[in-house]
Amino acid sequence: MPALEQILFPNTFGMELTYSFVIIFCSLMIYFSTKKMYDISKHTGIKYFRDSFLFFAIAYFFKSFIDFLLLLLGLHEVLEFDSFSIGILTLFIFMYASTMAIFYLFYSVMWKNFKEKNFVVPIVHIFVLIISAVLIETRYVAFLLILQIMIFGFITLYNYIVLRKSKNKKKVGPLYAVYLFLFAFWILNLIDLLIEGFDPVLELVVSMVSIGLFLIISYKVMRSMGPD
Repeated sequence: MPALEQILFPNTFGMELTYSFVIIFCSLMIYFSTKKMYDISKHTGIKYFRDSFLFFAIAYFFKSFIDFLLLLLGLHEVLEFDSFSIGILTLFIFMYASTMAIFYLFYSVMWKNFKEKNFVVPIVHIFVLIISAVLIETRYVAFLLILQIMIFGFITLYNYIVLRKSKNKKKVGPLYAVYLFLFAFWILNLIDLLIEGFDPVLELVVSMVSIGLFLIISYKVMRSMGPD
C-alpha cells in the first residue's frame, strides 16, 4: 500500500466503525426526535417513517459487525460467511433489518392504499424473515438487494409524481428530497458492500458522501418538525 494510503487508512475497520456510528446516531436521533410529532398527530405515515430509521440503525449496527467479522476472520466476501454460524446470523439480521427499513419507508407513503392495514405489516415481517433465510441458504443474497433497489426506486418515482401533482410544493418538496437522498445513500452503500477490493480512496469518498447525505436527511427531518 502506498505511503499516502497508509497515512489516510491506517485502520479500514476503524473508518467503517466511525461511519456506521454516525449513521446509527443520526437514525436514532430522527427516530426519537419525531416521537413528539407522532404523539401529537397520530399520523400513520409518520409512525412508519420513524420505524424505518429504527431499522436503519439496527441494520447498520450489524453491518459494522459484518465488517468486523470480515476483518477478524480474514474473509473477502460476505457470502463466505456460510461456514460460520455467527456470520450467517449477522448477515441474516442485516438483510432482514435493512429490507424492513425500506419497506417501512414504502409503507409510510402507501399505507392509505391498503384496505386490510392490520395484516400488512405482520405479513411483510414474516415474508422478509423467510426470504432472507432462503436467499442466504441458496446464496442468492444479491436478489434481495436488487429487490431493495426496486422498492426504493418505486418510492422515489411515486413521491416525484406526488410532488408534480401537488399544489403545495413547499410542503411536499422537502419530503421528496428526504426519500431521494435516502435512495442515493442506499445505492452508495450497496456499492461499498458488494464490490470486493474497493479502492481505499474511493471508499473514503463514498463514506464521506454517504455521511453527508444522511446529515442532510437529519437536518431536513429536524427542520420539518419546526420549533417545539
